[in-house]
Order: sequence, then C-alpha cells, then structure tokens
Amino acid sequence: MIFDTHAHYDDEAFKKDRHELLMSLREHGIEAVVNVSSNIASVQSTLDLIKKYPFVYGAIGIHPNETAELDDEKIEWLRGAAAVQKIVAVGEIGLDYYWDEPEREIQKNWFVRQLGLARETKLPVIIHSRDAAKDTLDIMKAEKSGDIGGVIHCFSYGTEMAREYLNMGFFLGIGGVLTFQNGKKLKEVAEYTPLEQIVLETDCPYLSPAPNRGKRNSSLNLPYVVTALAEIKNITEQEVIEVTANNAKRLYRLERIN
Repeated sequence: MIFDTHAHYDDEAFKKDRHELLMSLREHGIEAVVNVSSNIASVQSTLDLIKKYPFVYGAIGIHPNETAELDDEKIEWLRGAAAVQKIVAVGEIGLDYYWDEPEREIQKNWFVRQLGLARETKLPVIIHSRDAAKDTLDIMKAEKSGDIGGVIHCFSYGTEMAREYLNMGFFLGIGGVLTFQNGKKLKEVAEYTPLEQIVLETDCPYLSPAPNRGKRNSSLNLPYVVTALAEIKNITEQEVIEVTANNAKRLYRLERIN
C-alpha cells in the first residue's frame, strides 16, 4: 500500500470533510500518512491528529517562513513534543528565499537550532529548501546532517544537487510536480535517483498532480505519481508502491505497519 510521507491534513482546506477523507484512505490503498507541521499552532493540531487516527504519524518543526515566532521557550516545547509517541521526524525545517521572510539570518539560525533538536531527539529531519540551494547544503554539511538523516521534501533542484544529498544518505520526496508538463527537471532527477532513495509525498492540500492540478490535493491523488514514476523507471506500479513504502518506513524508522 502507498505511504504518503508529507501531508498537511490539519490545513483549513480539509475543515469540512477531514474525518471522512482520512477514514477513506485505506480503502483506496493508502497505508499511512505523516502529517507535517509548519508553525506552533500546527504542531498542536498534528499532535491531535496522531492521537485520533492510528495510521497518521506526525512531524514537529517550524517552517522557515514561520521562524520569527521561535524563541528558546518554544524550542523547549518542541523538544517535549518530539518525545510524543508517533512523532517520527523534525520538520518541516530549512530555508525559503522565495518568500524571503523573515530575514535570512533568522531563518539560518533557527534552521541550525532545529537540526540540533533533531540530533538531540534522534529523529530524522524533513528539509524544506526553496530558492536556497547553496545555503541549505552548506548548513547541512557544516552540521553533519548526514548523521541525522531524513528527506529533502518536494525536491526542486537538479541532478547535481540531488547527488549531494543522495551521497549524504538522504531520501528525496517526490510528488505531484512529477506529472506536470513543465516538470522536466524533476523527471530527470527521478530517473537519476535510485528507487531505494525515493519516497512519495503529496504536500496536500498543495501541488495536486495532473489531471487535478490546481485543485485541492490529497493522498488519493498519489496513484498518478506512482504511474509517472513507474513509467520513468520502466518498472511496474506495484514495485514503485512496495519499494517507496519500505523506504518511508526506513526513513521514519518505523517497525512494520499492519
């Protein structure tokens, strides 16, 4: 069954039908989901979701564009949240120069601090990096992030940058962009990357694959990504599903899910 390694089901976009949608996933071949937080409020809502749904796991962390809200007290609160059962990663954390706020030094500071949190709590990291390729890699190398492990979420750079992260032992998160007509760069990365280092993700409610591009995304759309990846790799869809699900469990250090 399919493992969605990165979703935001606490988002307002799911307010009207969240429970019904989540309860329908398994019958549509979705085995498990990791709900990923982006600010303090979403950490709490993620904690609520993982208590309510056995197949939903959580990641706690502050998105780079939200890091202005961080301080030492909140980092300590995050450390406590990281110890909660079913929290499987620190994320999403990183750098975002597309929106370029707050100022870059603030983003960098809290990126480093949250990498340290992951190291202390022995959790993998979910890395968000947008228009910040060099600074993200430089920080991750300086912090020896290969020892921490994790995934580069919504990978958006080329094969040279992919090689750097793959050599560090990271997984690459691939989702709906793989199906876009203008997704040539990601298709090249998907072809280059060993299947054993790819995990599937939605980033829902964002980044719906074709033919649903522009609509609300959900884990139900992941079969479109599976089909695209199977075609690129010239393998069966079932192999894509099985290998990427096993990859997700290795990434998040989960025992076998029944």
